[in-house]
Amino acid sequence: MTPTPDHKRLTLVVVGHGMVGHRFVQAAIERGLTETYDVIVVGEECRPAYDRVALTSFFEVGAEELSLLPGGAYDDPRVRLVTGTEVTGLDTETRTVLLADGEVLGFDELVLATGAAPFVPPIPGKDLPGCFVYRTIEDLEAIREAAAGATVGAVVGGGLLGLEAANALAQLGLETHVVEMAPRLMAVQVDDAGGAMLTRHIEKLGLTVHTGAATEAVLGESHVTGLALRDREPILAEVVVFSAGIRPRDGLARDAGLDLAERGGVLVDEQCRSSDPHVWAIGECAAPAGRTYGLVAPGYTMAEVVVDALLGGPGAFTGADMSTKLKLLGVDVASFGDAHGTTEGALELVFADAVAGHYKKLVVKENPDGDGTILLGGILVGDASAYGVLRPMVAADGTSGIELPPNPEDLILPASRGAVEIGLPDEAVVCSCNTVTKGEILARVSTDGAGDAEPCTDATCVTRCSGAGSTCGSCKPTVKKIVEDHFASVGKVVDRSLCEHFGLTRQEIFDVVAVHGYTRFDDVMEGHGTGRGCDICKPVVASVLASQLGGHVLSPAHRPLQDTNDAYLANIQKNGTYSVVPRIPGGEITPAKLIVIGEVARDFNLYTKITGGQRIDLFGARMEELPLIWRRLVDAGFESGHAYGKSLRTVKSCVGSTWCRYGVQDSTSLAIMLEERYRGLRSPHKLKGGVSGCARECAEARSKDFGVIATEKGWNLYVAGNGGAAPVHARLLAGDLDTQTLVSYLDRFLMYYIRTADRLQRTALWVDSLDGGLDRVRQVVVEDSLGLGSELEAAMDAHVDGYFDEWAATLEDPDKLARFVSFVNAPGTPDPHITFREERDQIAPADADGPVVLGATIAVGAPLGAVAGTR
Repeated sequence: MTPTPDHKRLTLVVVGHGMVGHRFVQAAIERGLTETYDVIVVGEECRPAYDRVALTSFFEVGAEELSLLPGGAYDDPRVRLVTGTEVTGLDTETRTVLLADGEVLGFDELVLATGAAPFVPPIPGKDLPGCFVYRTIEDLEAIREAAAGATVGAVVGGGLLGLEAANALAQLGLETHVVEMAPRLMAVQVDDAGGAMLTRHIEKLGLTVHTGAATEAVLGESHVTGLALRDREPILAEVVVFSAGIRPRDGLARDAGLDLAERGGVLVDEQCRSSDPHVWAIGECAAPAGRTYGLVAPGYTMAEVVVDALLGGPGAFTGADMSTKLKLLGVDVASFGDAHGTTEGALELVFADAVAGHYKKLVVKENPDGDGTILLGGILVGDASAYGVLRPMVAADGTSGIELPPNPEDLILPASRGAVEIGLPDEAVVCSCNTVTKGEILARVSTDGAGDAEPCTDATCVTRCSGAGSTCGSCKPTVKKIVEDHFASVGKVVDRSLCEHFGLTRQEIFDVVAVHGYTRFDDVMEGHGTGRGCDICKPVVASVLASQLGGHVLSPAHRPLQDTNDAYLANIQKNGTYSVVPRIPGGEITPAKLIVIGEVARDFNLYTKITGGQRIDLFGARMEELPLIWRRLVDAGFESGHAYGKSLRTVKSCVGSTWCRYGVQDSTSLAIMLEERYRGLRSPHKLKGGVSGCARECAEARSKDFGVIATEKGWNLYVAGNGGAAPVHARLLAGDLDTQTLVSYLDRFLMYYIRTADRLQRTALWVDSLDGGLDRVRQVVVEDSLGLGSELEAAMDAHVDGYFDEWAATLEDPDKLARFVSFVNAPGTPDPHITFREERDQIAPADADGPVVLGATIAVGAPLGAVAGTR
């Protein structure tokens, strides 16, 4: 629908700016709908759309990391976004909507994307202070505030959202109860055996699960004090979160006289058009064929269908893949296809390992077109690594074009051969979130299928161009395998070179340095590279040399290889200043050292912030001030916290059995010992650790690259987790270890990672990239299958013996100190471009148009930071 020059522009109003509303606007822009329509989007929440699927990670990453529109506006000027405004009325006759502030918007087409509201059961006490729902960032902020003065919380509802809410309460340090009326957790997704396995996992984490329990009332007079359960003892709780399901927000449609489904939701046809031809509904508020969908993927499909319909296309919504794969309280859970075996002739194949905590079920039936069997669905609890391969083998209509191997149990047994080799048909949907098929993925890497665009050369490009793997990420390993298998089939070598100067991977560079005994970048380049190097290979070789040889990063041989942060032993900030982060092992610090930090911050006028890793950041230090600040800190007994390096950052801890009434081991002492052991350890990416003194997990150890949780018998070791934009829970490597065994396993794990991981590859991605995944790591680290255990431990011992503080070593070397000047040709002159403003009684980088409270004199010459480059 390309408009002619005199074509009247139309108005399209979108009510709701959640994930589905945002997806609709994205599709409208990408497919050219804004060439015809001016789009007005009205969102009730005060912030633009954010990732509600990852809501629990708000406590770790904050609202900005969850935002789907970080800039707050769309690039297309024909799209107007209005946030913090409720639509209070809809008149289909005049084609207008009324906003809460009195503004009236006319429309030619209207899309309802109002989502759903949490269902709160009509029980006495549900409105008491201390009762919450779990739906928005504001809900989480309110729950966090209430949890600060509480010790026990309860969640009413044991489904997907209920377990997410329970995870939130546990993260906030509350003793947590989950109350579910059904006989098992996640009753829609898993069967009785899977629910029982899931319950065991969750209770091991210190949560209490009550299934088959009906909540009759919220107890309390002026505030929540607990829950009354039918035929059971009451539960004491100061915070109650209702997560007992959702109800479509169809009030606007109801008041406007639009047809609704019998159980709620705007009744729409296959094109998601309501009973009014100019009003459409998508997402949780819509009821195609009378059914509502509570997952984001069907909503995304509806959004695409409506855009297609408005462009005159034939798109239709005929149902949705309700498969799910999640990590709930660190436990992998997946359900796909006919998971409960309701299809006539269905047979079940089950593998259960109570010791490992794994439950896997395949639902199969005889192939009507052959002698074998086809896959109808399945359930995976505890280990869902096969989900990315199994789910595409099940078509939306419950049939499959892929015949299972003669022994289908191979697909779920621990020694599974991995099923991408079975061969997915091109029509198999690999990414259910964005409805991307294997054929579409192959088209992106094919010269014929890419159209006018250049074909993709790797899986990252495929994800960027097709969206496959960009939402929940569970299909990324399958996407990568399909791409690499395609390249192999056409005789194209998959290029895993580090950069244009080295035809080697990071692991291969590590090996050649070890074999040849190289000590300089030039030697490595001469033997195995071409050219002069770049900002990719230089830091990698520097890290490899440091991890094998030690030595100061600012020594003459290593200094030219470093990026800006390592080159100045500090993190460069947005205004050209640096942050200083002294190490505080385990978060333990004496009053005398606290006073020194305060005095340094005061004397150098630094912005001061306590981090999430139990340290204190000092921001705003000019380059020439760094040695002066370090001297004060080093003299007080501090050392570099390596916040600037791809190395160990912190080992977070709780107070453990020393102070806490729940603690069963001395977590603080262990955290300090581990941080001091692994400090300065150069690695492919930054490393973080955590030690919790009990299963309440106050140190959040399972969000770290290595996490240790105390048990009555010793320590459980978890590995390959991380926070950040793509959080991953660490997985159990070994349990009930004594301290000596724990340290030896950690030594092996970290050295194995350092030797074999790719550049900038976090431990989670590294483990997943290994053939065999975590089982392979367990074989090498715990079972010593390669006979490398002693060698890896010796390498770590060598690191520990060779450790020195880089700050102190720099202070003792005049040549190294000479680089800490703002201007090469005016050493005593500060950089005039660095200015600050005042905010909450501290300094902050000055805004372009903001008031400047600190300045500097003018100097001649180029800032040294600009010469060195920034990150």
